[in-house]
Amino acid sequence: MGTKIKAADVQNTEEEILGSVEYLNRELSLLQFNARVLAMANESTTPLLERLRYLCIVGSNLDEFFEIRVSSLKEQMRLHPTRRGPDGLTARQAFELVQIKVHKLVAELYGLFNDKVLPAMRQEGVYLHHAHEWNEVQLAWAHELFVRDMMPLLTPIGLDPAHPFPRVYNKSLNFIVELSGEDAFDRKATVAVVRAPRALPRVVRMPPEVSGLPHGFILLTSLIRAFASELFPGMTAQGIYQWRVTRNSDLFVDEEEVTNLRLALQGELSQRNFGAAVRLEIDKDLPAEIEALLHREFGLTQEDTYRVTGPANFSRLIQICQEVKRPEWLFEEMHGAIPKAFMGLSPTGGEIFDVLSKSDQLLHHPYQSFRPIIELLTAAARDPNVVAIKQTIYRTGEDSELMQLLIAAARAGKEVTVVVELMARFDEQTNINWASRLEEVGAHVSYGVVGHKTHAKMLLVLRREEGGIRRYGHLGTGNYHSKTARLYTDFGLLTANPEICEDMDKVFAQLTGLGARRELKQLLQSPFDMHAAFVAMIQAEAQAAREGARAVIKAKMNALLEPQIIHELYAASQAGVQIDLIVRGACALRAGVPGLSDNIRVRSIVGRFLEHSRVFYFYAQGREAVYLSSADWRDRNFFRRVELAVPILSPVLKRRVIHEAFTLALRDNVRAWVQNRDGTYTKVRNRREPVNMQAQLISLLQNK
Repeated sequence: MGTKIKAADVQNTEEEILGSVEYLNRELSLLQFNARVLAMANESTTPLLERLRYLCIVGSNLDEFFEIRVSSLKEQMRLHPTRRGPDGLTARQAFELVQIKVHKLVAELYGLFNDKVLPAMRQEGVYLHHAHEWNEVQLAWAHELFVRDMMPLLTPIGLDPAHPFPRVYNKSLNFIVELSGEDAFDRKATVAVVRAPRALPRVVRMPPEVSGLPHGFILLTSLIRAFASELFPGMTAQGIYQWRVTRNSDLFVDEEEVTNLRLALQGELSQRNFGAAVRLEIDKDLPAEIEALLHREFGLTQEDTYRVTGPANFSRLIQICQEVKRPEWLFEEMHGAIPKAFMGLSPTGGEIFDVLSKSDQLLHHPYQSFRPIIELLTAAARDPNVVAIKQTIYRTGEDSELMQLLIAAARAGKEVTVVVELMARFDEQTNINWASRLEEVGAHVSYGVVGHKTHAKMLLVLRREEGGIRRYGHLGTGNYHSKTARLYTDFGLLTANPEICEDMDKVFAQLTGLGARRELKQLLQSPFDMHAAFVAMIQAEAQAAREGARAVIKAKMNALLEPQIIHELYAASQAGVQIDLIVRGACALRAGVPGLSDNIRVRSIVGRFLEHSRVFYFYAQGREAVYLSSADWRDRNFFRRVELAVPILSPVLKRRVIHEAFTLALRDNVRAWVQNRDGTYTKVRNRREPVNMQAQLISLLQNK
């Protein structure tokens, strides 16, 4: 099992480890990001319901962290116990450090919820009514609700030789009940389990006349705790305690054995909810002997267990944000602007093609609307001159206007080819459903390349014009998902550039057919040349610096983890290259270390919108190479995915990207954090006039 790292020793242990290696641990860096998100909920200037939303985001992020990252660490502990990662840690060492940090983060999460956000909500008339506080009217109302709508759906399971411990779904809400007395068969029961069906709402609104407040709510947990004893007539419930187990949710499909990816994946999806247990959340008052029972049942230990002082599933509280209709408690509503070039275009005509034939167009979501992409696809579906549409889909949502347009285009007789990535984590079933619907109307559906997720974001329209077929394309840093386009910051390039569009067609041919690798003229592509190209560009800046020339690298991404890229950045820093990195989440590079990374600065911006765009800048002896990409600088993006990076060729658009992605981000002193040498982050202090990058972009792009 290795040496146990105690909480009291963690600071020295981390300093010792971090002082001996060049790479930070990815899991610890992810937890640092969630701490920055949690800080948004701790700011009194954040609107009331947005504070609750940030708590929900952290809760949801931690769920996925355990489902994917902690489960991976546990697998590594089992299969490769002595192997050390780039951070110098064995899986056991990383796991123990992670558990200490998560326990601390969870304590802060519940402390902030109970001590700050709930009181602030109560002061404004938004309240969670706990059972011990109910008056007679509230008690009668709650009891009627339980008996009428909930009790018929609850199945109590007594634990005895004839009733083994039930299988429970991943992240499902469950209760364990301590009982005394005898039942109808003279059995002496001591413990029973009650599972809360997913059909039951986790948050129930209480009528204002019952609540006494404008916005009163009851948690399902409170209702079941108050009345679950009625499921055991003639017996006494000594205690009723909530608990929840989180399971490994990564899917495994044998790439060598699979003959039909969709069928194989559907088989795996049915088992996702019953993977190996990795975390146990229990009521703060759960007796130790029952905790031990749950440990034995799920193969977990004390270090895997979290005693919670509130709801076990924070993400379900998002319902309160949706039901309380008070705009002043939310961020001011923003509608992405329609760029002037796209205003007044007819969706039935070819005007949008005329616009793109004259010049490339840049979209910056959510500041600018997603509608031009929808309008391009609408025009393509209706225009009789359009002969084919090709698109990649990674995430798009269950109710997607874009997918409906692809279906309409296929029905209209267009040649529609869609590369649907079935292995998009947690969206697998949605993508399977869309693939089936597309196939039903005659679209050509491909699942890409087994073993290499198709993460590239591209849409290509082929139109018959004078002189032959002309191509129109869209390449983006984010998904074709209208909902996330209002919440995530992403760039998209709309272009009719012949070389870029021809490259896109070649990539589609690789994804849907067979044959040798196609050489591309403008695009960089993973898993082929993107990694080598970025390494070469970093090395070129380093050589320029050695020769006394100006050398600058700027990069914006979600995560920076690939060891060789980090190594090359260190070498460039030592050569004198000025490097600014804007990394939202996990960053394994250590900034500002004397002799190693003196010239590297790392920032993270956490604000109203999720920073999601990937943009890369190299001074390149004054030519200023700028790329938009679907790829972060991670191993998987370079070597195990199909990714694209597109150069910005228009000087006007290049200046826009540099200003909007880097200049404002590096000036931000409201939402920016800077990385310290040990991998922790410090909020940038506002020592001058405040600069909020996201707020400035809202203002800047309303009239572009």
